[in-house]
Amino acid sequence: MGITTTALTTVAIGTTAAFATAVAYAGDTWKPIANIEDVGEAGSEAEIVVGKFVDQPYTRKLKGSRDNGSMELVIARDSADAGYQALIAAEKTSSAWNFKVELNDKPSAGASPKNSVFYFSAIVASAKNSFAGADDIVKTTFSLAISGPIIEVAASAT
Repeated sequence: MGITTTALTTVAIGTTAAFATAVAYAGDTWKPIANIEDVGEAGSEAEIVVGKFVDQPYTRKLKGSRDNGSMELVIARDSADAGYQALIAAEKTSSAWNFKVELNDKPSAGASPKNSVFYFSAIVASAKNSFAGADDIVKTTFSLAISGPIIEVAASAT
C-alpha cells in the first residue's frame, strides 16, 4: 500500500457489545466523531518480567502480559456533535466501548477499494478540556484505555 498520512482518517464510537472478529465489529452501530485534531497512538507492548538470581551473573528477562495502551483522542469541543456526546456519555460509565479507526489509504485501483480499519474495545477513562489562550480552539482530550486486542483489516483493492 505504501506510506500515507493521517489526513481524512475517521474515528467512530460504537456500542458496548462484545465482539471478537472484524466482521462482528463491522456490524456494530457507529457514530462518527467530528473535529478530530489528533488520533493519538496505540499498539501492543509487552510487560518485561525481570528475574535476578544469585547463582547467575546476568539478569533474565521474559515477556509478560501484553497491553495495547491508551489512545489520547484530541477533539475540538462540539457539544452538538453526536460522536462527541457519545464520548462524554461513555466516560461517565464503567463499560468498554467499541471504536473504529479508518485510515484514508485505499488503493487507487481495484474493483471495490477499501481503507485500512482498526477495531478495538476501550474504556473512556477521561475527558479533559483544554481552554488555552484567546486564539485557541477549546478542545477535549479523551483517554481511550484499550482493553484487549486491536483487530486490523488491511486496505484492499476488493
